[in-house]
Amino acid sequence: VGMSISSLHHHFKAVTAMTPMQYQKQLRLNEARRLMMVEKLDAGTAGYRVGYQSASQFSREYRRLYGQSPARDSRQLAVSPDRLRPPQN
Repeated sequence: VGMSISSLHHHFKAVTAMTPMQYQKQLRLNEARRLMMVEKLDAGTAGYRVGYQSASQFSREYRRLYGQSPARDSRQLAVSPDRLRPPQN
């Protein structure tokens, strides 16, 4: 495309308000959340399915994005499925 990596990162962040890595991480966490809710997977399995090798790393990043542990969020989502929508940054 004729664009440097730094230029791509700059333009990507201008459009998404995130770096490419942050965007990828959010996509992975959103998919893990969907797997827990829709396919009824436990947090460890969902994290592994989206590429996390460490359950503690998955839980830490999940808590950072959603404000609570995957297990607690999953229980609350079972009661209020409308919360499944990803957070707006």
